[in-house]
Amino acid sequence: MAGPAAGTSRLLRAGMGAAAVGLLLIYNSVDVAPSSDPGPGQAAPPAATASASPGDAAPAAAAAKPTTPAAPVLKRAKPTRLRIPQIAVDAPFAELTVNPAGELNAPPPDDKNLVGWYRDGAAPGERGPAVVAGHVDTTKGPAVFLLLSLLVPGNKVEVQRADGTVAVFSVDSVETFAKNAFPDQRVYGKTADSQLRLITCGGVYDKKRKDYLDNVVVFAHLESSRKA
Repeated sequence: MAGPAAGTSRLLRAGMGAAAVGLLLIYNSVDVAPSSDPGPGQAAPPAATASASPGDAAPAAAAAKPTTPAAPVLKRAKPTRLRIPQIAVDAPFAELTVNPAGELNAPPPDDKNLVGWYRDGAAPGERGPAVVAGHVDTTKGPAVFLLLSLLVPGNKVEVQRADGTVAVFSVDSVETFAKNAFPDQRVYGKTADSQLRLITCGGVYDKKRKDYLDNVVVFAHLESSRKA
């Protein structure tokens, strides 16, 4: 698929509320000039809102029955690298922070092989849902989460951490949600174990809105850990 015509880009936005990190994630796409092809946009991290605080979050409904038992949670440690062998992902992490406008800054749009972790939420391996976002594509072409929707239950997601451990997650489900009906409680609600949420854009690209209409969310749980 050909990429969209060049234009002025903006951050993808996500409203995050009433959840474990006080978040509701609804991505918008890169702002580019229309083209004859419904070319790619880009997936990026969210914007925080003041509608709820982490302590206000209610427990999330189960995303899917885990295919393997959950492992004991780990102590907090920053993620340093994400590997998903099934879709050839091997990417470093950027830390995502909220700007003065209350929006979470996206990973650099010119880096196609970079994922972002919301650092004020759970760390991968820690109790709770860790939020990891990535571009599906950019104006320069396909990006790190282009094939995210192809994952299936049982696939493994490895997160290398700064403490020298690797947290291994098992995919429970891969689902697509309309951006105007994003299930914030289900994605961001409190969990008793360590879980992971991988999020990007998906569905049809609307040339008029310069936006993908859906979000792809991978739900996964911590299956094991090991030394790097």
